[in-house]
Amino acid sequence: MNFTLRILGTASAMPISDTNPSAQVLSVHGRLFLIDCGEGTQQRLRQMHLGFLKIEAVCISHIHGDHVFGLFGLLSSMAMFNRTAPLKVFGPQALGPILRFWQSFFGDGCNYEIDFHSLTGSGMECVYENKSLKISAFPLSHKIDCYGYRFDEVLGARALSEGRCPRSYAYCSDTMPFPELEDYVRGVSVLYHETTYLKDMKDKALAYAHSTTADAASLALRAGVGKLLVAHYSSRVREKELFQKECREIFEDSYALSDCEVVEID
Repeated sequence: MNFTLRILGTASAMPISDTNPSAQVLSVHGRLFLIDCGEGTQQRLRQMHLGFLKIEAVCISHIHGDHVFGLFGLLSSMAMFNRTAPLKVFGPQALGPILRFWQSFFGDGCNYEIDFHSLTGSGMECVYENKSLKISAFPLSHKIDCYGYRFDEVLGARALSEGRCPRSYAYCSDTMPFPELEDYVRGVSVLYHETTYLKDMKDKALAYAHSTTADAASLALRAGVGKLLVAHYSSRVREKELFQKECREIFEDSYALSDCEVVEID
């Protein structure tokens, strides 16, 4: 059964002509989970042949524009596609008024329920669970309320008896390093961690509450993850290979992502 990550955007806040802002889709046993929703997300979904109506839940890390500006168009398109199934939306408390604004001005003809789950916890919180997947949210350290997400595959007794190991994925968007993060992502099969800055730009990372390549790779090493994926690149650096090179100096199994890339998690 699939556990597949599709990368819809890898840029940070400043627009780049050939790269979208943050958005990813995780497909677990045929169910789609959208993680962040930067501008242009719905166009990228079409380009990658991902159906709007198959999205079961949306996980928003925080309400900075490069992570949420694509949500309004996507919600409207879902209505135009005659979605009727409820849509679960997870995100910080401040996302609630934004969703209510969209519904009050643009919600006419919307035949589906937006089931918003406000994240306010100070530690790991289970927000979704079915027979094949558990989603947990955890706080990050950014300038505003910001959350990461951990996706853990749930296997039945038969699969476990056959020696299969459950797969897992953790998503850490905008954040400074902080001690608890190591425990939140410990042992995941694949970790995504923002690397807005190269290691010689540590001063800017601190000023804007972001991470460097060294921060992300050091966390991956300490937490014992299987593989590290990085993105959310500063527009100051156009050679993403530099991010990968610096991460691999600390954690060898590191990969700098590109838009439209597909990653099989195993």
